[in-house]
Amino acid sequence: MVYPPPIHLDLERHRLDNGLEVVLHRDRTLPLVAVNIWYHVGSKNEEPGHTGLAHLFEHLLFQGSQHVGTNDHFRYVQQAGGIANGSTWFDRTNYYEILPAECLDLALWLESDRMGFFLPAITQAKLDNQREVVINERRQKIDNQPYGGAFERLQELVYPPGHPYRHPVIGHVDDLAVATLEDVCGFFRSFYVPNNAVLTLAGDIDYDDALRRIEHYFGDLPRGEPVLRPTMPSASPQTGGDERREILTDQVQLPRIYMAFCGPGYGTRGWYAADLLATALSDGRSSVMYEDLIYRRQLAQDVGCFVLPTEEMATIAVIATGRPGTDPEALESALREHLERVANQPLAADRIEGARNRLLTAHYSQLQSLERRADLLSHFTTFFDDPARVADEVSAYQQLRAEELVAFAAQHCGSRQRAVVIVVPEKAP
Repeated sequence: MVYPPPIHLDLERHRLDNGLEVVLHRDRTLPLVAVNIWYHVGSKNEEPGHTGLAHLFEHLLFQGSQHVGTNDHFRYVQQAGGIANGSTWFDRTNYYEILPAECLDLALWLESDRMGFFLPAITQAKLDNQREVVINERRQKIDNQPYGGAFERLQELVYPPGHPYRHPVIGHVDDLAVATLEDVCGFFRSFYVPNNAVLTLAGDIDYDDALRRIEHYFGDLPRGEPVLRPTMPSASPQTGGDERREILTDQVQLPRIYMAFCGPGYGTRGWYAADLLATALSDGRSSVMYEDLIYRRQLAQDVGCFVLPTEEMATIAVIATGRPGTDPEALESALREHLERVANQPLAADRIEGARNRLLTAHYSQLQSLERRADLLSHFTTFFDDPARVADEVSAYQQLRAEELVAFAAQHCGSRQRAVVIVVPEKAP
């Protein structure tokens, strides 16, 4: 197979005296600029009993800072014709604006003001308001959704108590309910500092001018204390354990099987092997599990495999929903058959090549978007200290051999590493 040559992105990288990492990417195709900032803090940085703080900050940081009113962040950006948002994950929190290039100063001012002057504006009323917003979000998206709590329970079976990846990103209601203003301020001081952030500008910019503007808005912000990273187990937390399983009942019509395993962290060769294997097994109608479980045996109405891109170690998950009348045991048995097979013999070459091509297509498609390009540059700088890695990320998949997928499955996807959650319909009274 002949793969396309590596692409080249016009990049510059700088570090301010306060530790802020700066990535600049020039693309004059359109008169737009994407401003993207990643803080290297997520739910894994939360202490037991204090879950949900990282996600809570995704909301609080849009509630104003010393020089920006409570609802003015979105209002200013929208008045300029732009968009703004943020997101939270296990390992990071990010915020972004996409604006006409002439409005770059607006985005830089907004981001610098909340990095440097958020604490003077935080109040108990704002905390109480956004706490309720987050609790309601959790109720809507998880607690009151069909199958809503199953994946959370799966994570709890995969990782032992106290593990940084065990609790959900959105947090637990009991922890959110008792979070204090002191908790919030302490979390901000620890993690939302220049030396724990990556700022990316992508679009119609001049490098020298953009750097001068960044220095103007961010250069005087003080460096924070060195950031302490959570302690991680040296190996998979479930190595040598027995299969953990649980059956849940829910107000659903169809049974669903969740399986998960713990594997190497994002960016390792093993993680890419897991991602390629998961894609070959279930991505698209020509994938192995789709053809067998949905078309041939008609045991499932959907099936999916994926590996979470988490920094220290990763969850590899297999999820399948049974068709009406399907015995959950039969569906689980079929999933086990596929996992045992790939742990003993290589998939056909065309299966692997098709999966590899789908992954490459997805990556190149992301690079078509200025917004996603800026996000990926922050992403690779935060996790690997290498923004240029965005251009040759596909090489990690191109180098993998079929035998490596077998070795990965044999080591990480056996019954002794497995966690299983089965959701079955509640019986009518």
